Amino acid sequence: MAKRDYYEVLGVGRDASEADLKKSYRRLAMKHHPDRNEGDLDSEAKFKEAKEAFEVLNDPRKRAAYDQFGHAGVDSSAGGGGGGAAGFGDIFDTVFGDIFGSGGGRGGNRAYRGSDLRYDLALSLEDAVRGTEVKIRVPTLIDCEPCKATGSRTGAPPKSCGTCGGVGQVRMQQGFFSVQQPCPQCRGAGSTVSDPCSPCGGTGKTRGHKTISVKVPAGVDNGDRIRLSGEGEAGQSGGPPGDLYVNVVVDEHPIFTREENHLYCEVPIDFVTAALGGELEVPTLKGRVLLKIPSETQTGKMFRMRGKGVKGVRGGGVGDLICRVVVETPINLNKSQKDALRSFGGSLAGEGKKHSPRADSWLDGVKKFFEDMKFS
Repeated sequence: MAKRDYYEVLGVGRDASEADLKKSYRRLAMKHHPDRNEGDLDSEAKFKEAKEAFEVLNDPRKRAAYDQFGHAGVDSSAGGGGGGAAGFGDIFDTVFGDIFGSGGGRGGNRAYRGSDLRYDLALSLEDAVRGTEVKIRVPTLIDCEPCKATGSRTGAPPKSCGTCGGVGQVRMQQGFFSVQQPCPQCRGAGSTVSDPCSPCGGTGKTRGHKTISVKVPAGVDNGDRIRLSGEGEAGQSGGPPGDLYVNVVVDEHPIFTREENHLYCEVPIDFVTAALGGELEVPTLKGRVLLKIPSETQTGKMFRMRGKGVKGVRGGGVGDLICRVVVETPINLNKSQKDALRSFGGSLAGEGKKHSPRADSWLDGVKKFFEDMKFS
């Protein structure tokens, strides 16, 4: 029985591209594979026929011979013509290779995307809140200057790798499975240089640095990331570069701490101001403001200054500045100051509930505690 035309078997025209051939073969292989049609001799025959047609037409040399001489031009080299069913490895490589990225296939080397990079960027709280633009120096792979990125010391063109035949991949058969991996000789490039450049070892790339300008948006916080597309390491074999992720690290501030969009600070005041009240200047990220301290203010009292906080990078309203008052006990007193305090303290004697209600209440609680202890 005469063989059918290979183009007819795959259902494509004579001007079909490599992608068209692969797409058609994938469809037929999945439809007629013996594992999916156990005992169906007709499907098995169609599977073998499609495999043979694809092996010829997907090889440029064999396809040219077939186009000129027909089946007679490839009978001795088609490989698999009328032979047994294809191994699982052939189907895996051809039908699923593009999906899982297991191999480069005939006709070209596989391109590899460059690695992503991470850079920790230290910022002051002021720069994080207001936004800024900084230049950073990032270690990365760069083109080798001595060989002009060719990998060759003398500039000689690369030669096809003898180990993988220029494909960039080698296949290892392990029983029922066939696994493809980058060629260890050419590292997946598909070619080698006979006189490799010493600085780059024949790869055309060396370790170096590049300076990048980073625009930091206003309102970023500790742990936020800025993604710079295409600023990572260079790709291999024409692959795209990776990305650079700038991780924001906000330095500890001597006055403020930040929680989401709110700022917090401690404000020390003397005990005279705490007792009588007064005003004092407190800092904000936009300048100084007056904080009114009412009389009889106690340590720990919180004062909220609305709209003096941070506007977050993700939108929303501006947060508040929350000041926590800490009453400071005077130190390094001279004799006259100590005498004055003793006189002042004496004037309060016997009026504890009036002047120190919390202390008086606490003492009453302690007294009751010890009384209860006696009878327990």
